[in-house]
Amino acid sequence: MKFRRTLTGVAVAAALAATSLTGLTAAQAHSVKPAAATGTKSLATVLAPYAGSWDKNWNDYNIVTHAAFAVLKAKPMSAVGVLANGKVALTAFIPNDRAFQILVKQLTGKTITTEAGVFAAVAKLGIPTVEAVLLYHVVPGATIPSSAAVKANKAVLKTAQGGVIRVSVSAGPKIVLVDRDPYTVNPTVILSQVDINKGNKQIAHGIDRVLLPLPLKPVA
Repeated sequence: MKFRRTLTGVAVAAALAATSLTGLTAAQAHSVKPAAATGTKSLATVLAPYAGSWDKNWNDYNIVTHAAFAVLKAKPMSAVGVLANGKVALTAFIPNDRAFQILVKQLTGKTITTEAGVFAAVAKLGIPTVEAVLLYHVVPGATIPSSAAVKANKAVLKTAQGGVIRVSVSAGPKIVLVDRDPYTVNPTVILSQVDINKGNKQIAHGIDRVLLPLPLKPVA
């Protein structure tokens, strides 16, 4: 079965985007022991260079960075702005560019061969939807290094979007993040791209698919 989806199908996620970060704590990262990181360099600082241009490397983070900046340009007070506040502890799972290419193929049935083209397709989902999806990739209140993540089988992580992500760890190790869409392959943490911004309160791990905050049923 092909998982072609309409662009409007994901838009219902926008209703969940209003979740505030206020009051979220490390305790929400159930069964995970967060790191006692003290550095205050923000993830926005680390990712900012990817917003300056496009390239042909599908394993880096141009698209997710452009998406975050697009949200903040349209909504300066968006909760996505927490990524620029290095004093706030959080863990972000950031999809690489290939992950967004796969998502667009699932949504439209078309393989777009440039990062700029993929981003344009993602932008058509609308700022509220993009915002909701981005916030679903952020676990506020907890700095979770890869050393803790590999020991976090069956952990439940509450996201800034309000939904949860479930962690499944198997031999290898292989860390799979189980989202709300049962119709597609769940994202896997890319073990060569973990602990981005290590030593700081904000840390990130690369993933190979986009986490989806709700089921998107396949259409004919």
